[in-house]
Amino acid sequence: MNKCQVLVVEDDPPVRNLIATTLKTHDYKYLLAQNGEEAILQASSYDPDVIFLDLGLPDIDGIEIIRKIREWSNTPIIVISARSEDEDKIEALDEGADDYLTKPFSVEELLARLRVMQRRIPLLKPENDMVEKAVYINGKLKIDYVAGCAYKDNIELKLTPIEYKLLCLLAQNTGKVLTHKYITQKIWGSAWDSNIASLRVFMATLRKKLGNDSDAYIQTHVGIGYRMLKVEAMDK
Repeated sequence: MNKCQVLVVEDDPPVRNLIATTLKTHDYKYLLAQNGEEAILQASSYDPDVIFLDLGLPDIDGIEIIRKIREWSNTPIIVISARSEDEDKIEALDEGADDYLTKPFSVEELLARLRVMQRRIPLLKPENDMVEKAVYINGKLKIDYVAGCAYKDNIELKLTPIEYKLLCLLAQNTGKVLTHKYITQKIWGSAWDSNIASLRVFMATLRKKLGNDSDAYIQTHVGIGYRMLKVEAMDK
């Protein structure tokens, strides 16, 4: 079984370090967040496979983080909390958490819960209903949907999950202007002002990775949105 990437959201340094060390020892990739704001940013930027979430964070209550993430992602969330009342567990699960582990916990149980979630990951990844072909080619740009990779001039682009989703969304709507609201609804599940601001940031980094001729591929419609242009086939 391939090891997944885990986002650990925990403000208590000893607990955070324990989980990180456990994951590292068992060859899991992991990301760390110390508060709710970091958690949402990491979850939206890196699209982790599983999230370990503490409820008692200093800035945003964990229940609210579950609600926000569930607006745009079905990533498995395992709550790890000192709140042991049934009401707290029920509320977290009702809001979209997949499992609930009460502190203190053993690392063996932590890993067992993670393995259960890992087995569910293939069932939670929806097929992209926009993908009609396995490979998209537009000029020097190539997207291999099966491999989940994009290339420019036959060189793989090092895209974050959000950048890749943006590129795929534009590619599958080549020639069509996609509004800011449409894109943010598809990528994040909502059209908040903060998501639109994030869209501009991710689009800027995507353009940079596409290179100096990125304007030949992605056209900006100021105040409206973006469009993927059809590029003529390049001579070999």
